[in-house]
Amino acid sequence: MLRFFLFHEAMLFVRSLLFNVVFYAYLILWLILLIPGMVMPRKVFIRMVQAWARSSLWLQQIIAGTKVEISGLEKIPPGGALVAAKHQSLWETFALLTLFDDPTFILKRELMWLPFFGWYLWKAGCVPVNRKAGSSALMQMTARAKEEAQHGRQIIIFPEGTRRPPGAPPAYKYGVAHLYQNLGFPCIPVGLNSGLYWPRRQFIRRPGTIRVEILDPIAPGLPREEFFKLTQERIEESSNRLLAEGRRELGLSDSAQTPAASTTNI
Repeated sequence: MLRFFLFHEAMLFVRSLLFNVVFYAYLILWLILLIPGMVMPRKVFIRMVQAWARSSLWLQQIIAGTKVEISGLEKIPPGGALVAAKHQSLWETFALLTLFDDPTFILKRELMWLPFFGWYLWKAGCVPVNRKAGSSALMQMTARAKEEAQHGRQIIIFPEGTRRPPGAPPAYKYGVAHLYQNLGFPCIPVGLNSGLYWPRRQFIRRPGTIRVEILDPIAPGLPREEFFKLTQERIEESSNRLLAEGRRELGLSDSAQTPAASTTNI
């Protein structure tokens, strides 16, 4: 039994190491391949980025043994929308790109300053937020997001603002409610359990099935507080259910937050 456990842990380490090396080397390759996309139409550039994201998910399945199961794709309405997703891992920052026709992210402004990566965020029409600018930043973010949504784009926001460990108490911020109230587009809540398989700030990549659930869209027009409560309830109920399924798959207790040691927020 001990030998089996040690062998399992050794294989997990080797597969995680191999995947991380391949994933980041492949990312560097795509950062170079995307350079010509800077002079192409934005929609063509988005398709190139989605090709990278899909192929990265394939690599994850082949090397790390992590599959992806998506439910509710038929619930995505055509055209512009606000997408409010649970955020547990780096994984959803690229995987969610594959689910929508013309997605863009709400993200912190500092990411736009990074060489190559920041240029591509600008080309993709991402919506930066200056977190130090207070209410003026909120107004600028809303105006930019509304412009993008009116062009038929899906505006992805992580309502908690940062990655949260699986099972951690929710910490939703009102930015998502402000956007919903001012955009005038439906909001699509998204639950997931990615943090069990791609833990934040951890080396290990666990085999199994990452599950993502697209929930029923919330039509525009609800009062701010009602929307905020409803969105949190739907995302948390879905994510907690998916976490329970993931923990059973991984053989973890219901009280466990992550497969390895607990981590802190970034």
